[in-house]
Amino acid sequence: MKLRALLSLTVSFMILSGVAVAEDHHFYQKGTLAEMNSVECGVDEKSAQSIVGEVIGTDSAHRKTRQALCPEYVLKTDRVAYRIRPREEKNPALLPVGDVAEFRLKKDRLVLRVPEGDNKEREYTVVGITQINAGAVADKK
Repeated sequence: MKLRALLSLTVSFMILSGVAVAEDHHFYQKGTLAEMNSVECGVDEKSAQSIVGEVIGTDSAHRKTRQALCPEYVLKTDRVAYRIRPREEKNPALLPVGDVAEFRLKKDRLVLRVPEGDNKEREYTVVGITQINAGAVADKK
C-alpha cells in the first residue's frame, strides 16, 4: 500500500515537472528599426447631427471627415526589410527608431518587442517585404 502511494506520488511529480519544463520558448530574430513614416490608413468621420435632430428627423447631415494616419515602420535584418504597421489602431505604441528589436512570425502577423524599451510583445501586420543585397545573392550563384 505504501509502495503504491509512493509510486503514484513519484509519477505525478514527474508529470508536473515535465509540464513546467515544456513551456513555450520562442525563438526571436533580431533586426533594427530603420525608419518610421506616417501613412494614410483610413478616414475618420464625425457626424454633426445631434440626438434631437435624429429623433425629429431634420436633415442636417453635415459630416466632418479627415484622413487617419498610422505609423509604418521599416524593420531591417541582414537579409530582409519588413514594412510593418501596428494591429492596434486606437493607441499604437511609438517605437524607438534606430534601436534593435526582436521579432518572430506567428501565423499571419509579426510579434515584436524592444528589449531596451518596455520589453512588451506587440503584434504588427506585415505590409511589404524587400530583399536586401539582391545583387550579392545573385553573384554567389
